[in-house]
Amino acid sequence: MSSEAVVCTRWSPRIAVCAVGAAALLQGGWACRRAATAAPPPPEVSVLTVAPETVSARFEFVGQAAASRRVEVRPQVAGVIVARPYAEGTDVPKGALLFRIDSTTYDAAYRSALAQLADATARWANAERNRARLRALLDSRAVAQKDVDDAETAYDQGRAAVQAAQAAVDRAKKEYDDTFIRAEISGRVGRALLDLGARVTGPSDLLTTIEQVDPIYVNFSPSDQEVLRWRRDIATRRLLLPSRVLAVQVTLADGSILPDTGLLNFVDLALQPTTGTLSLRAEFRNRRHVLLPGQFVRLHFLGLKRPDAIRVPQRAVQRGLAGAFVYVLGDSNRVTTREVVATSWDRDAWLIEQGLRGGDRVVVDGVQKVAPGQPATPVAYRPATDTSAAGVGDSAVIAAPSAPPKIKVGP
Repeated sequence: MSSEAVVCTRWSPRIAVCAVGAAALLQGGWACRRAATAAPPPPEVSVLTVAPETVSARFEFVGQAAASRRVEVRPQVAGVIVARPYAEGTDVPKGALLFRIDSTTYDAAYRSALAQLADATARWANAERNRARLRALLDSRAVAQKDVDDAETAYDQGRAAVQAAQAAVDRAKKEYDDTFIRAEISGRVGRALLDLGARVTGPSDLLTTIEQVDPIYVNFSPSDQEVLRWRRDIATRRLLLPSRVLAVQVTLADGSILPDTGLLNFVDLALQPTTGTLSLRAEFRNRRHVLLPGQFVRLHFLGLKRPDAIRVPQRAVQRGLAGAFVYVLGDSNRVTTREVVATSWDRDAWLIEQGLRGGDRVVVDGVQKVAPGQPATPVAYRPATDTSAAGVGDSAVIAAPSAPPKIKVGP
């Protein structure tokens, strides 16, 4: 027997240990390969079963505040400004004195016109007495008819002279009064554009402006696409109006809400051809002058409803090359994609206008774990508690009273 045969057939504890270790190593490697090729369980995803409901529709715009009335203060007569009793930037009542023009010449002209009126009145009275006297003598044929006719003519001329003198008095009085420039409306008066001592020549000179900010207007301009969409939705009953008069709410730049709700009081007759927008206007009470002309605000209509609407959390809506889509679980819990039209939102909710119907199961959480055609394990979606008031807002962000007229906004 050779030495090699002895080595191969000899048994030793060391060889036994090596054999057992090799077998264990081979079995462990086989187990790892079996575990690596086993299919993973379907991923767990939260699913929302959608159902139609009536929700609030909130169309939001960007608008700009404007004074409800704006008056330019201009002189009606020429002269030198001798007084400006008002304080710039303050509220003034109607009739308050704003400027005074030197009235010396106008006062003299007024008094001269009064004297001429008195002279004409005296002459007319004398003509009337002379006419009466001659009429009495005519009956006794003591005077000729021509004398009576001349007296009648003198009487008529005297009356005309009095009327002309009275007109001259009125004109002189008006010019004298125009030297006292007063506020035509109640409102906030701006800075003076001319100083004391400046000479004005008439209405071509602007002195200041007065703006009435209570009530105040907010102008905004939705696009032609939004207008068409409103009219279509109203006609098909997809958008319900509370009445023909729409209430409007304003949100200020700091997020606070104007206490007073306004009303839509103007809809333009036609679209602006240069911008493709429709001019709208709302009127608000502004007792504390919170809104100022030129201020930008956000505003939206109140009371609009969308019946049979479907809402899903925002994170359920994905974006692809073809647009928005959601993952939907079928009967066998397999994932499919569904293209949707999601044009409206409020915080964490999208309003789905097309693509979903009642009973569809939409994947909300876990969308990163699934792919079309793969199975998934559904778990009921549990929304986070939200105690704040919310309404569905329509994505119509554009870049913005006393007995207002009723405005027809529908077809």
